[in-house]
Amino acid sequence: MFTGIITDIGQIAELEQRGDLRARIKTRYDMDSVDLGASIASDGVCLTVIEKGADWYDVEISAETVSKTNLGGWTVGRRVNLERALKVGDELGGHIVSGHVDGVAQIVAMQDQGDSTRVTLRAPEALARYIAPKGSVALNGTSLTVNEVNGCDFGINFIPHTKEMTTWGGAAVGDLVNLEIDTLARYVARLREFD
Repeated sequence: MFTGIITDIGQIAELEQRGDLRARIKTRYDMDSVDLGASIASDGVCLTVIEKGADWYDVEISAETVSKTNLGGWTVGRRVNLERALKVGDELGGHIVSGHVDGVAQIVAMQDQGDSTRVTLRAPEALARYIAPKGSVALNGTSLTVNEVNGCDFGINFIPHTKEMTTWGGAAVGDLVNLEIDTLARYVARLREFD
């Protein structure tokens, strides 16, 4: 489990297609404190550390994960949002995030509003019903509040701090973004099917 509060921006150092896609991610984390087998959310995708060095870790990404996320578009040098798994007693500053991406949204519009940036994204139709105004979503692993919803489109506002501490400062129209809907919204919608 994660909180959607990004604690490092990593960089893809190597990519290799074996049976699965293998990636090496450079990080500022103290890798002595990260065990092999630990989970690190990388652009919102819960990935397992299979090998590590002083300032990097390796992960294997299955074909299923590549098909449901934007990780198939990773390139060497790309910056990625990182978050280590939640520990009992940690502050929950965002919302409960599983690291199990539901699908990919696309940035369709961006507009600066003061120092902040308003971003409009288009969700897959099957997921749009789970997104509600003032609800939570995780986008590339970042816990965010939804401002408005119009069909499959929804708006997010990025304050300067978020743009600086995550990869969102480099976002552009057309970008594909990992989308994890709020777990509570999923369960509420499922329960309503039985009414």
